[in-house]
Amino acid sequence: MQKNIIYTTILLVCSQVLAAQTPLQDTIKPRMEDTAVVHKRSFFPLPVLGISPEKGVEVGAAMLYSFYTSKDPVLRNSTINLIPAVTTERQFKIDLKTDIWADANNWHFRSNLRYHDFPINFYGLGDTTRKAGATLLDNKRYKVQLEGERRVGGNFYAGMSFLYQHDTYKARETKGVYPDMPLVDKDGGYVTFIGATGIYDNRDNQNYTRKGTWVRLNVAFAPGFLSKHALWKFDGQLRHFVPISPRSTIGFNGLFNSLQGSSLPFYLLPEMGNDQIMRGYYTGRYRDQNYLAGQVEYRYFLEPRIPVNIWFLHMVPKFALAAFGGSGAVFNNKDIGMSHFKPTYGLGVRWFYDEGARLTIRMDYAWGEKRRGEERQSGLYLSLAEAF
Repeated sequence: MQKNIIYTTILLVCSQVLAAQTPLQDTIKPRMEDTAVVHKRSFFPLPVLGISPEKGVEVGAAMLYSFYTSKDPVLRNSTINLIPAVTTERQFKIDLKTDIWADANNWHFRSNLRYHDFPINFYGLGDTTRKAGATLLDNKRYKVQLEGERRVGGNFYAGMSFLYQHDTYKARETKGVYPDMPLVDKDGGYVTFIGATGIYDNRDNQNYTRKGTWVRLNVAFAPGFLSKHALWKFDGQLRHFVPISPRSTIGFNGLFNSLQGSSLPFYLLPEMGNDQIMRGYYTGRYRDQNYLAGQVEYRYFLEPRIPVNIWFLHMVPKFALAAFGGSGAVFNNKDIGMSHFKPTYGLGVRWFYDEGARLTIRMDYAWGEKRRGEERQSGLYLSLAEAF
């Protein structure tokens, strides 16, 4: 069975001990309500362990620090997310993400600094690739992504974005489609995108939303003097949430990515599959010039009647269940049709380790397409924060 990297919870109990005993940890409230909460900081380290033939044993951690930039009762929480990992094959990655809210939510800043020296499976281009055609590639990536938006009125935000990315690729084996496939920038390249962003956001909470809508459109251009190729990139997202009972919510999520230009580097093409949308697919199993996907998720909040007073978990645990399904497609500008769409569906459970900010640990199992002659694609995900 083809799976995404499986993150285990071997050391999760130890993380719960640390989270429960640290003075930064927020206290879980008796009910989930859409009201202002007391601002407290929280820190949660989640050990990561993965095993795969190309990486050997991968050991790392996902650490999320939540805080507030002021005492304003309407202010959303800010987060710093750090994910370092090493493998027994001498591979390394470090991913640092920040999400900052300030000045009564009038300013919003995000950043992503990433370096990795990690292998990937390259299956080819389009949506008909075969598992047997995969080629294992060594990939080094340097990435700097910066975004900033300001409220321009009501629930509308406008801002700018910057992205620099430098990749190098080298085939680790001679089998598969990569050695003989003509690709733009086959050994790697660099790009600098400068863009403009528009956002509408009236969600009650950005972490675990019960009601509201979030719409984002980003248009970015990579000029030839800052990149190997002149390119346009279009990114659009929609998230809409409808509460259908005091404990349940339905969320709708749509995404569209497009890369346009006369020469399109293969590593910049939109890729189907990750832990947020089109769960169940290996990231990059299908890639092409355009990517359109949508999903629906049903979330049910559980409130236990009996408090749990375990010595290391002296709080009332709160959980939620989820069921989701959707469909997505990658395609080029000349071949657009319903035949490209592939399914995804799955189940999940969430644990609120910081209910004040509605921060969760999420575990999902998802199934995808079953191609003729192959096992059904699937994936197990253990992540900090919701899929959308």
